[in-house]
Amino acid sequence: MSPSAEAPQGFEREDEYDVVVLGAGPTGEVLAERVRAAGLSTAVVERELIGGECSFWACIPSKALLRPVAALAGARAVEGARQAVNGGPDAAAVLARRNGFTSDWKDDGQVAWLGSEGAEIVRGSGRLDGPRRVVVKTPDGGLRLLRARHAVAVCTGSRAVVPDLPGLAGARPWTSREATSAQKAPGRLAIVGGGVVGVEMATAWQALGSQVTMLVRGGGLLERMEPFAGEMVTGGLARAGVEMLIGVSATGVRREAPGGPVTVLMDNGREIVVDEVLFATGRAPRTDGLGLETVGLSPGGWIEVDDSCRVTGVPGDWLYAAGDVNHRALLTHQGKYQARVAGAVIATRAQRVPVLERDPWGAHVATADRAAVPQVVFSTPEVAAVGLTAAEAERQGRRVRVVDYELGQVAGASLYEDGYRGRARMLVDLDRGHLIGVTFVGPGVAELLHSATVAVVGEVPVDRLWHAVPAFPTMSEVWLRLLEEYRGQHLWPVGTPALTEPQAMAPGPGVGR
Repeated sequence: MSPSAEAPQGFEREDEYDVVVLGAGPTGEVLAERVRAAGLSTAVVERELIGGECSFWACIPSKALLRPVAALAGARAVEGARQAVNGGPDAAAVLARRNGFTSDWKDDGQVAWLGSEGAEIVRGSGRLDGPRRVVVKTPDGGLRLLRARHAVAVCTGSRAVVPDLPGLAGARPWTSREATSAQKAPGRLAIVGGGVVGVEMATAWQALGSQVTMLVRGGGLLERMEPFAGEMVTGGLARAGVEMLIGVSATGVRREAPGGPVTVLMDNGREIVVDEVLFATGRAPRTDGLGLETVGLSPGGWIEVDDSCRVTGVPGDWLYAAGDVNHRALLTHQGKYQARVAGAVIATRAQRVPVLERDPWGAHVATADRAAVPQVVFSTPEVAAVGLTAAEAERQGRRVRVVDYELGQVAGASLYEDGYRGRARMLVDLDRGHLIGVTFVGPGVAELLHSATVAVVGEVPVDRLWHAVPAFPTMSEVWLRLLEEYRGQHLWPVGTPALTEPQAMAPGPGVGR
């Protein structure tokens, strides 16, 4: 950092850094860590908690709520363990544990870590003020000017979208923030939306004592995933006691007194009365008031970037956007991945290296955003997926083979849970001979996902996967079963060309094989 001798008029001070990062969520933290590792001076601007949405209102608190639910469900599903389970989860204990994982919404630990990396934290609201300039309004109302020698990175993330419905503003609805930070379970909870947030919060709060009703506008849950995923999760939620209203939209909300009951009006003429209503209806970028217009961009929208996370439409190779704000893949782990890519690009350009690695899967290209995005839905059952769905592959004109297998037929799954119900699907690109998509549904499948991600990212030939021997008896044996199905019930020796068209196949042998 190099402070100026005299701050320009209207600013308390002016400072210059190699890199200025707007936003200190996981994406901004990782990007700052990467450029600091390259020796670049870095300032990180944040108006809320260091650690961002994921640490305090999304991934971490939601999974802290969901893990006790899954643990109890797992115990109840195993003879000899279910006899030791008495009642449901202790809601107060679950919420206290969740509070511990968020450090009671204090960011001291995150501040200490980021500071230990050598980045300067600047508290306040930052906005662009022309090329390589960031103006920060500090908590006391003052203004600071930050200049960037090499790059500014926008990592401000996204916010929950609430529709413009009659009565909604006065009803003070929940968004994902309130749903993950509430200190008690509402007696009755309506959830509007059938995506990941809606599904996970229905799973958590139903188990913690709420009577949950879901209003799903489309044809079912998790519509961006394989259809069987949404169908199996719907069954799991219904068995848990969640009421499902499919093909129904909320048209208005009425809350006559603060803290009183909420009436939700629907397009089928029905009304329901609940204690809280959660709108899990999508995300929007945090780009309002960010000063995008000062560099020729439109404020309030998603920021378009290339595969190196450099903002398109802004000359000079100095402006980058990583994480939710660029709309490539709204997941914490993808934002951190983009931060690693963008950090490497910024460091390389700062060192005046003339050539970037722009080939797919190169060090300076976020290829996985397009080809291999992994995601877990921590519902009951879990859903884990990476790459394309069958419908997406068809829309792209890919020639694929879809291979399905019932997970309950795998020895490891039957041992994991009595009466295990689950399903696995892999998509094989017939022209290139490797996997382009994998989906698992069932208890405990989250930990199967990284093996699928490695196979998709590595473009591992199916014939080579045949030599990846799964340990017996684990759920990972599903890989062998999928490959046997693909080859025609293991009748084809290794090296024989794989079947190129789907064929009817007899059910596989039992779980002990």
